[in-house]
Amino acid sequence: MNFVTHLECANCGQRFEADRPYNLCTSCQRPLWVRYDLNALKQQFARKDLFGRPPTLWRYLELLPIREPEKIVSLAETITPILQTKRLAAWFGLNQLYVKDESRLPTGSFKARGMAMAISMANQFGTKKVAVPTAGNAGGAMAAYAAAAGMEAYVFMPDDAPVINMKECYLAGAKTFLVNGLIADCGRLVGEGTKVKGWFNLSTLKEPYRIEGKKTMGLELAEQFDWELPDVILYPTGGGTGLIGMWKAFQELERLGWLKSPKRPKMFACQSDGCAPIVEAFNRGARFAQPFENPATMASGLRVPSTVGDFMVLDAVRESGGAALAASEADIPKWMRLAASREGISLCPESAICLGVLELLLQRGTLKPNDRIVIFNTGAAQKYPGAVKENLRRIDLTERTDWESI
Repeated sequence: MNFVTHLECANCGQRFEADRPYNLCTSCQRPLWVRYDLNALKQQFARKDLFGRPPTLWRYLELLPIREPEKIVSLAETITPILQTKRLAAWFGLNQLYVKDESRLPTGSFKARGMAMAISMANQFGTKKVAVPTAGNAGGAMAAYAAAAGMEAYVFMPDDAPVINMKECYLAGAKTFLVNGLIADCGRLVGEGTKVKGWFNLSTLKEPYRIEGKKTMGLELAEQFDWELPDVILYPTGGGTGLIGMWKAFQELERLGWLKSPKRPKMFACQSDGCAPIVEAFNRGARFAQPFENPATMASGLRVPSTVGDFMVLDAVRESGGAALAASEADIPKWMRLAASREGISLCPESAICLGVLELLLQRGTLKPNDRIVIFNTGAAQKYPGAVKENLRRIDLTERTDWESI
């Protein structure tokens, strides 16, 4: 049974029917929420009803926008594990530090959640062509799900995006274009091509359903922690859909009465100092961010100089009692290696920034040693071979092995 009632502008509150495709609010050009009849859902669906369901994001179907389950496009989006990091926690002087590892999802990143939902909804609406601007992982996920749905896919990415992302889009059959500019320039091209080419625009937050896919991170987290949320979430923030989606999930779970405590986590939006528009807006006390000038970061998912949902991220951070902070771009390889060498966990560059922010928060005394802290690893480090400059020693088999130096 589907419990969606309508779509609602996150800025001006205008309502829209939920049975047709929309991009942004037609009045103010801001993102749309999917709204549910939570009272009816509460009466007809309980958390115990999840028992025995397959361990995929579709186990939460009643809390998702799909009306026709047969139109779901899935690559088996598994529940991602929560890894307790005792050695890494000890390094920071913490007792409870966890990593939720989204790299286990199809195409190796959390983008699979949003694109599984967006493509499924597009399939329900009968869409034949889709397009997306991307810094990397979103394009690969969209291309894969579009291929699974039999849709024609168009991907536009900066020409300095990770080569692996370019190749995965191409392999999935997407028409892939490299743009000598930033993701905002790619977004402009996708917007301009909508009328000319007749595709549906799947840009971050410019359609309402990628948020609903990312929302499942929060639903999973709550269930995995037995319906008692952690104290702190550190989340790498580019476009911000994941943070926004989780905050929405926590609000809905609270209204359903599924949480053991109404206390929600403090949300920390983590950015690189090479591209930190949300941090700058937070520090100014502003609700809307200014475009970040000359953005530069090896964490391609964080190189988002402006986002249409900036106010949604800032609202969630402030409501939670959290903050937006930027860590050093130069330290990304250090944090990646620390996580891998201490725990065997391959953090992507975006999530490595969270360790830098964690250090800053501990130095400021913002966090306590007993806080239960969760970091989201949003992608597989293996997709970023250029992020770490290894210093490996070589052995010359034509010479005698110098075992003393090994």
